[in-house]
Amino acid sequence: MTRIIAPRSHDLGDGFVVRRAVPTMEMRSVGPFVFVDHMGPAVFEPGAGIDVRPHPHIGLATVTFLWDGAIRHRDTLGSLQDITPGDVNWMTAGRGIAHSERTPPDPRGNGQTVHGMQPWVGLPQQHEEVAPEFHHHAASTLPRIERAGTLLRVIAGRAYGDESPVRAFSEILNVAIDLEADAETRIDAGHRERALYVLEGDAQVDGADVPARHLIVLDEGSPAVLRAKTSVKAMLFGGDPLDGRRHMWWNFVSSSKERIEQAKDDWQAGRFGTIPGDDEEFIPLPQK
Repeated sequence: MTRIIAPRSHDLGDGFVVRRAVPTMEMRSVGPFVFVDHMGPAVFEPGAGIDVRPHPHIGLATVTFLWDGAIRHRDTLGSLQDITPGDVNWMTAGRGIAHSERTPPDPRGNGQTVHGMQPWVGLPQQHEEVAPEFHHHAASTLPRIERAGTLLRVIAGRAYGDESPVRAFSEILNVAIDLEADAETRIDAGHRERALYVLEGDAQVDGADVPARHLIVLDEGSPAVLRAKTSVKAMLFGGDPLDGRRHMWWNFVSSSKERIEQAKDDWQAGRFGTIPGDDEEFIPLPQK
């Protein structure tokens, strides 16, 4: 039976609300996705914007996708990249990386709306300690399927007969879905675990109403139909489960509790390195 799960909301200031759909008490992960955040929509006045200070990660990959706005990514590899609607930023943390996410200068000066999602993908145990990498994929490089009021963009993995150029480390499903009113799309059962997150709009799954800003966990092995009563934005994600339990603490994910303790020490000691162009502040290690 399909489950509907309400996310937890966090106000990060200036009206920037993030809703965390995974993990929750009801759902610790979906396929390899161990963390799913819905960002916004937030309307920033001129001079305001996102300022996520430098912070570390291990054992995961972050996936950033926007419907509106722009965010500037910097990291300890020296990457400097603005992400805009339809692009994908894939950052493999592996054995350790630090990054920051801020509003670029022009949108900050003019004001903007930011709306998007950032899931985290846990890495298979054999890849948890790979070298960190960052890859940007422009919107024009992603598979795009358009039909009768439906726009599907394959962010990562295989779906709808197409495959994303984004390199993943496991069997993965990640699709951005835009539906006009009365349009629908079928969600096949080819992936072991699947979930939908409806960012906005009135939608139905197999004829039953589902609320916006909620996670809809689909039954394993059964196809489903997502239908829009109004225009709808949604994200489909899932895939094969991870190979064993993962521990999560703050921004760290690992199959080993000891490895997380080491990451804590490394961040406090400054061993993650500095971010060129953004090295004057950082997020301290939480005290609990």
